[in-house]
Amino acid sequence: MTARTIVVKIGGSTLGSGDTTFEDLVALQRAGARPVVVHGGGKVITEWLERSQLPTRFVRGLRVTDEPALCVVTAVLAGLVNKELVAKVQALGGKAIGLCGVDGALVQVHQRDPELGFVGDVTGFNLDILRIILDAGYLPIVAPIGLDEHGQHYNINADTVAGGLALAVRADDLIFLTDVPGIRDGSGQVVTQLSRDDVEMLIAEGVIASGMIPKTQACLCALGALQEAQIVDGRVPHALLASAKGEAAGTRIVRG
Repeated sequence: MTARTIVVKIGGSTLGSGDTTFEDLVALQRAGARPVVVHGGGKVITEWLERSQLPTRFVRGLRVTDEPALCVVTAVLAGLVNKELVAKVQALGGKAIGLCGVDGALVQVHQRDPELGFVGDVTGFNLDILRIILDAGYLPIVAPIGLDEHGQHYNINADTVAGGLALAVRADDLIFLTDVPGIRDGSGQVVTQLSRDDVEMLIAEGVIASGMIPKTQACLCALGALQEAQIVDGRVPHALLASAKGEAAGTRIVRG
């Protein structure tokens, strides 16, 4: 495999599932590809908020993140989850470095809405640290914590980070690994291919809803650099390798 840059979003719902994603990442790295992983961890965050006796509240599908919650979110995403993923890659013989968007000001943000607390919208990327890691032969594993111009860090949507990062690095592939077979139409059938107009129509009709909205919007963002982006079922053995080869089932979002 040539030195293709492949941005992979691993959903929090798949973490710890014992699937083949990490084997596939190491195989891609050994084959000469340049994978970049962005991960979530919402389920683990909720568990640790409960342990800390902190409430979990959502507004318009986004986790309200006050200062105590931000401490937990940062510790869980940039610490616990991120280092577990790095360890899994290393244990399989791969080379990985974990970081979050604060490191090297990789992911730049501003506050989305004071009602949401420390929740940020991505405004840009500083790719210097990412290029150093990739050029050294390591796989970057990125936790979705961003930094504003005043040095304040924020919780940000991992799907949005993945899509924006794929655009910024001019990636060859963007692959979302989820716990569903793909995007379903109004009749509940998985659609194998959608255009930008198709996605926008399904969102407007409420067919694409909830957590699938930021994924599809991230795919649309990345189409500024890619010909297509993929949303596939990460529970299927070696789904990532199949996706990288253009052979995976799921939904492709294409230009046009």
